[in-house]
Amino acid sequence: MDELNQGFGTLYTEQEGVKSTSTGHETRAEPKPALSLFDAIAVIVGVVVGAGIFRIPSVVAANVDSTTMFLTTWVLGGFVSLIGALCYAELTTTFPNAGGDYHFLTKAFGKKLAFLFAWARMSVIQTGSIALLSFIIGDYMTRIYTLGEFSSAAYAAFVVVSLTIINIVGVKFGTGIQKLLLLLEVFGIMIVLGAGFFFAPENSISTTPALSNTSNSLGLAMVFVLLTFGGWNEAAYISAEMRTGRRGMAIALIASIIIITLIYLLINLAYLNALGLNGLSTSDAVAGDLMRVTFGESGLMLISLIVMVAALTSANATIFTGARTNYALGRDFPVFSYLGKWNMRTSSPVNAFLVQGVISLSLIGLALFTRNGFETMVEYTAPVFWFFLMMVGIALFVLRRKEPRLNRPFRVPLYPLTPLVFCLTSAYLLYSSLVYTGLGAIVGVGVLAVGAVLLLALPAIERHLNPNAKPLQ
Repeated sequence: MDELNQGFGTLYTEQEGVKSTSTGHETRAEPKPALSLFDAIAVIVGVVVGAGIFRIPSVVAANVDSTTMFLTTWVLGGFVSLIGALCYAELTTTFPNAGGDYHFLTKAFGKKLAFLFAWARMSVIQTGSIALLSFIIGDYMTRIYTLGEFSSAAYAAFVVVSLTIINIVGVKFGTGIQKLLLLLEVFGIMIVLGAGFFFAPENSISTTPALSNTSNSLGLAMVFVLLTFGGWNEAAYISAEMRTGRRGMAIALIASIIIITLIYLLINLAYLNALGLNGLSTSDAVAGDLMRVTFGESGLMLISLIVMVAALTSANATIFTGARTNYALGRDFPVFSYLGKWNMRTSSPVNAFLVQGVISLSLIGLALFTRNGFETMVEYTAPVFWFFLMMVGIALFVLRRKEPRLNRPFRVPLYPLTPLVFCLTSAYLLYSSLVYTGLGAIVGVGVLAVGAVLLLALPAIERHLNPNAKPLQ
């Protein structure tokens, strides 16, 4: 009878993300392979190559001693990111799952730490990143056309609502928009490269040492460089949706880091060619100054559009991947079951998208009470982000020990040295993000502490919802 019932096909309750058979049994709908290798690379590159490359190089230049050292920091940033990508390549190919880091932490340390991560990602890491990227767009839109006192926040809110709706429509539409934005961003980068290499004034290259205001200039420069490289780990959240198989995820990670490093080196060479190291180190808006030097004041409007496209690309990719952790949280904890529903028609976690959007809008509202929304959101997210990235690195060691015989399609080279370097780098950046930031970091850590309190109360809440539930391990 079971074989006959299977032969009659399957009925889907799409809105609930549940699959029902004719026997009356129900199984939860799961993500299905829908992404190509190019889709994955577009998401990773789109998340990483954002507005940061148009803001941060001047800070890096102010904290190094020469042009050679300036370029070396970007090569080192790519190298450190590649080390992290190699660690993630092993984890994503061995344990592909839409929960990404959440899934790795669950397998390595149990649901308690994984719950804290999912809480942090939903309330701090991902939503804070969405808010700060939206503020960048809002700031530049306000320069083009102001809406009044709260213009930047209004534009930022519109971005969050629009991109959330786009991704709710479906995975194919969302990744299609991502590829379009990425192509526009590449076009914008080509304009910046052309301006820097072919239209810059002659004899502008300078090898004069940049002014440094810190005794540990290289270390501080690397903090900002790695901030610019941040986001490649988002690939973990699409590992279960790759059509190219498990090794395709490793290829996507490694190829993306190489592409990103080359893009950053070319952009920074263009800055140096147009402004020189001293001009670069004293600039508050390096891309704007480059366009002013090459095209005059009319170039400022063009660079505003380029930066907005870059921020939109990152924001869309961040929204796309962020909802998948919320989905995993709802799938594993009854108190958040609303989040754990996968819509089969759109192939997306609709409820998770909605909750993520509401929290992002709340953070935009919170940032209205500070003088600078962008910096506040950077401070808010950084310490929590680097803490959990370090824990994912440690998880690789734990899972090697717990499941040594498991098939690993990709093994991180030079184990254990490679993941050890990754963990130490993350620990240093955790320290730096606490030392060099202000009130925003304290608030972010405070929100994580609220999650810890909720974790303590969770057993009682879940016993009330489900008396037969097993204790949280």
